[in-house]
Amino acid sequence: MSVMTTALRDSLKTLGLSGMLETLDARLTQAQGGELGHLDFLQVLCQEEISRRETVALERRLRKARYEQQATLEGFAFTASPKPPAAQIRDLAALRWLHSGESVILFGPVGVGKTHVAQALGHQAVRQGAGVRLAKTSRILAELAGGHADRTWDKRLRELVRPGLLLLDDFAMRRLTAPQADDLYELVSERQGRPLIITSNRAPSDGCPLFPHPVVAESLLDRLINAGHQVIMNGPSYRPDKRPKGPTDKPPVG
Repeated sequence: MSVMTTALRDSLKTLGLSGMLETLDARLTQAQGGELGHLDFLQVLCQEEISRRETVALERRLRKARYEQQATLEGFAFTASPKPPAAQIRDLAALRWLHSGESVILFGPVGVGKTHVAQALGHQAVRQGAGVRLAKTSRILAELAGGHADRTWDKRLRELVRPGLLLLDDFAMRRLTAPQADDLYELVSERQGRPLIITSNRAPSDGCPLFPHPVVAESLLDRLINAGHQVIMNGPSYRPDKRPKGPTDKPPVG
């Protein structure tokens, strides 16, 4: 290794361009062999550094989103029977709603793929550089309840308001206490103009009986409905089709 090459490596490390070091030798060989001109050599190194940084940033945003498993639209069963609203879902994948500060409400029975679609839309948002947070609604309410106990409620609320997109899975699953309803109302209110994705077994209009105070329920659900794209996902669960078949399982008929 020449003194000049060693100096170049040291300079790249100092400038925080360590990604260039991974392919530097190969690019130098190409340049010395006449395959790359001076400008081409520099451009290729810069582009590889940009790609590396984009990959690292994407991985960091995915970690912050707290995905238990990666779900994408490419992996969704659009051919399930009955078919989910594929055209509407693919239109949502363009993320115009995200940039407009609107929300998405996915509702339907258990097992039809609501959570998968929600996570996949979140994954699309992460790819476009958005900060995303995914959590069960019950866990979010538990976090805020803990904030009342240790006087960190304001801080915890700010952390939930901060992400560009918040995914609330299993919304309106059970009856809420008055403090839970108030916390949920505050969260939705503070995120006004910042999009949410909500999955629920109930249509938004059917959620009122779960709230102890009708006024809070109507106000919260009105905010969600007026700023939301509603996606109805009906049909039988397709989860059994994804289960590994045991030796006693019979093949499906028809």
